[in-house]
Formats: sequence, C-alpha cells, structure tokens
Amino acid sequence: MTYSVFVDGQEGTTGLQINEFLSRRAGIEVLRIDPDRRKDPAERARLLNAADVSFLCLPDAAAREAATLVTNPRTCIIDASSAHRTQAGWVYGLPELAPGQRELIRAGKRIANPGCHASAFILLVRPLVAAGQLPPDYPISCFSITGYSGGGKNMIEQYRAGGDERLEAPRQYGLGLSHKHLPEIKTHGRLSMVPIFAPVVGNFYKGLAVSIGLRTDRLGGGASPESVHQVLASYYEGERFLRVMPLNDPQTLEGAYFDLQACNDTNRVDVFVFGREDQIMLISRMDNLGKGASGAAVQSMNLHLGLDEGLGLA
Repeated sequence: MTYSVFVDGQEGTTGLQINEFLSRRAGIEVLRIDPDRRKDPAERARLLNAADVSFLCLPDAAAREAATLVTNPRTCIIDASSAHRTQAGWVYGLPELAPGQRELIRAGKRIANPGCHASAFILLVRPLVAAGQLPPDYPISCFSITGYSGGGKNMIEQYRAGGDERLEAPRQYGLGLSHKHLPEIKTHGRLSMVPIFAPVVGNFYKGLAVSIGLRTDRLGGGASPESVHQVLASYYEGERFLRVMPLNDPQTLEGAYFDLQACNDTNRVDVFVFGREDQIMLISRMDNLGKGASGAAVQSMNLHLGLDEGLGLA
C-alpha cells in the first residue's frame, strides 16, 4: 500500500531531514508544493488535506494556523513545533513515554512531536516518578548541551560562516528561565514543579546530552544509584531505540569524558546512571535532529500507519 505524505515547511532543518528519511522509502508518495506557492493558503490546504500524514515543520503560530486548515478526518497531523505539545486532544509523540502510548499514537489524528531537550529529560525522569523514587516536587536542576543545528537555518549559517570568536565557546541561553520546552517537560514528566533548565549550544553540528543531578537523601523509596538504574532498565526493557547503559558505565569512566555525539545519525537514545552513596547523575544522549526531531516524527508516522515503527530509521 502507498501512503501520501506532505511536509509543510519542507525547506527547514526538520522538514529537510524528514524528506531525506522518506526519500529512501518505498510505499511513500511525498506531495510537494510548487516553490512559488509555498505561502498560498489554498494550495497548502489542498495538500494538507490530500495527505494521509501531514508534517508541520513550522514556527508555532504558523503551525497553529496550518492545523486549522486540515478538515479531512482521514489526515493525521504530526506537528514538529511546540504549539500543541500540552494541548488537549493532541497525543504526545514519544512512544517510549509510558505503557499505552503507542496505542494512542496509532489511533490519534493529532500528534505533537516532542522537543529534543524535552525528550531527553522526560525519558530520564518519567520512570522514576512512576516508581515513586523521584518525588514530583523534587527541585530539579538540569543542564543540557546541544549542537547548533537545533537553532535552525539562521544559526547554522551563523556558525558555518565563521569569523566570530564568540561562537567558538559554548553559549548558555534561556536565561529568562522560560524555555519553550519547559511546559512539556513538567506535564509529561509528571512533575509538580518546573525544573531550573540550563540549555547550552556548542560549536558542533548535532548531538545532545541532558544531565540531571540528584541527591539520594531527597529521593523516595530508599533510592540508590543501583535502584534508580534498575528502574530505568526495567522500564525500557525491550525498547528498540532506547539503551540503558551499565551502571557507572566503565567505558565512559575509562575514557574520562562523555561522548555526547555517539548517537548521531541514529534514532537511538542512550541513558546513563552514574552515582555513589549520596549523589546520582543521570544523562541521556541523542541526535537532536534524529530522535530529537525528524526521527521521532517518522517513528510516530510509522506507528500511526500500522507499519514497523523503525522503518527507515537507524
């Protein structure tokens, strides 16, 4: 069977990557808009409604507007913006989130693709909250570093142009403490307090790692590095794209430095637990353009269409 797909915003970083994934696929017909009509609402509406799956790779306001153009009940929207991630009636497109999430994605017609920082954060904390080891009101501080591709076309051009010494060092941002991923982090992480979130962009193209430090005396259920690791390993047992690495991963410790680009060009997430008696460090890493964006969107598309969810993904 052949399915038709339309990418609204096909020239952006996420849209280009989705098109690249789909170009290698049989059974997918990609509907393309004439470049001269990219801003024509009538033509966009026609293509959005003609597709089995329409991806919205647009700024938030434009994504909200595009969603209103879809009137065909058969069309599934997968929105890569942050516009609908906590919106009622939209399914959060993270299959590994919880039991039953895949069924919601299969049945849903409105799927909100997660943010990259948010996916990495939520995959660390949601199992621990569910197991009673992480209190929902724990005062979490989180550090996340990502490649500059996460900033979109303008930031990519800025870094590739060179000549600005300030870009050679990591740059912290989101200092207003209101990063757009925070609402979904709180909601889907099942937290009652908004974490303090410190994102950093580095002078490398892609790759992302989120780090969360915890004190064992503030956790529940007699939590320890061993018990936290066991909760995560059990929660994600059998997951295709998620690996829980050995406790205090010997390979990482032997190398002394963490390789945050080791999941690049895959749809994989690696989860780590480092710890001692009184402290725990949780780290998750992924490709911010893969599982952090386009790969996750294609995974949700596969699930929704009843296909092998890893089809076309590494």
